[in-house]
Amino acid sequence: MSRQFRPGAGAPALDAAYAHTITQWLAAAALLASPMLCYAANLNFLKDTPVTYMREADRKALNDAAQKALDTKKDGESYEWSNAGTGNSVSIKGTVTPRDTTKDGDRTCRTATLTAVAKGQTQTWTPIVCKTGNGPWKILKQ
Repeated sequence: MSRQFRPGAGAPALDAAYAHTITQWLAAAALLASPMLCYAANLNFLKDTPVTYMREADRKALNDAAQKALDTKKDGESYEWSNAGTGNSVSIKGTVTPRDTTKDGDRTCRTATLTAVAKGQTQTWTPIVCKTGNGPWKILKQ
């Protein structure tokens, strides 16, 4: 005579323990999966924006343009940049416009409006950047 397992029949303590264990595993799996799903969902808004097409050489071109604009342009004057010559098949171009310059001793801070345009999409960033003396401009950590 063979015995078949039937949930709910037989040992109620075993069924309750089994259900509790399964519930714990499902809760743990949901907790582990939810940040990954949220992370993926939250980054979906970046799809097809210029930053998704940028490679290391493109980011370097933008950084070089930002350093030059911040060193040479007056508040409100724009400096144009592009990723021409970086090897990226996607053309990315934009502007860097410094504004709101403040000085405190040998430290200078500015707000920089950086734009990037790729495949008809425009993306804009407005970090506050500072430099001390002749050093490089760095994003102000808040």
